[in-house]
Amino acid sequence: MKRISLLGPGTYTEESAHHYLGRDAFDYVNYKLIADVFESTVNGVTDYSVIPIENTFEGSVSLHVDWLVHNVDLPIQAEWVYPISINLLRLPGGPGGSDELEAACGAIRKIYSHGVTLAQCQQFLRTHLPDVELEPVGSNGEAARMVRELGDPAAAALAPLGAGALYGLETLAAGVQDHQNNFTRFVLIGHEKPQLKETADRKTTILVTLPEDFPGALHQVLSAFAWRRINLSKIESRPTKKKLGSYYFYIDIEASMDSVLLPAALQEIEAIGCQVRLMGCYPTFSYGNETAKV
Repeated sequence: MKRISLLGPGTYTEESAHHYLGRDAFDYVNYKLIADVFESTVNGVTDYSVIPIENTFEGSVSLHVDWLVHNVDLPIQAEWVYPISINLLRLPGGPGGSDELEAACGAIRKIYSHGVTLAQCQQFLRTHLPDVELEPVGSNGEAARMVRELGDPAAAALAPLGAGALYGLETLAAGVQDHQNNFTRFVLIGHEKPQLKETADRKTTILVTLPEDFPGALHQVLSAFAWRRINLSKIESRPTKKKLGSYYFYIDIEASMDSVLLPAALQEIEAIGCQVRLMGCYPTFSYGNETAKV
């Protein structure tokens, strides 16, 4: 059985992987830190990693993108989008409850969660918990585990409901994210092509580094896609980390390398002196329509 590393247990990453890949089709290996998730696949301990890479409202998860680009050479093999509902969890038996939210929140002095999750709940935190200490941790599942192990009734976590069930926490408030249309994009990375359900929806991700002595190079890059009517779903500039002012472009393309037009577009880009790195050509799955299970 193939092995998949991910942040867990009790995380949105774990929930999304179970939803799209199935609980029994793979052997899941949990890690507390994203660096360990990546390195387990690099070192052959696992066959794949599941990485949260983009959120509806926070945009790209920069740390994870940098790992994909600078630290590892693992192709993207699939992607899926999963809804994120954030919940305020605490030890059972504290004052107040979901029907007395203000009294319950008044007893909380510290909240643990992943930094991205904290950023998605600013309105709720300002309204109900303006004076609490916020402590970012490696994952939301880790936040729930810490609340259970600390045994402190003044501690709480922002995490999935599954983490609350896993660690015996009660839900003070459900769906506390600032925006209800909150989705996260996850990618499956690894060297081997996995056995997944066939889908017509495919995407290709590339990195483009422009030549320094070619004014208007970005315009020509975009033109190579535009006149072929190839849609770019994302284009983001990121530092190359080689020198100040040096950037590459991270581009998601709604097309497959199996088509005629996309390889020709990449050849045109390379012809003007751009460096092109293929990050992956892969199936993409939307929540509510289908799963990736065979």
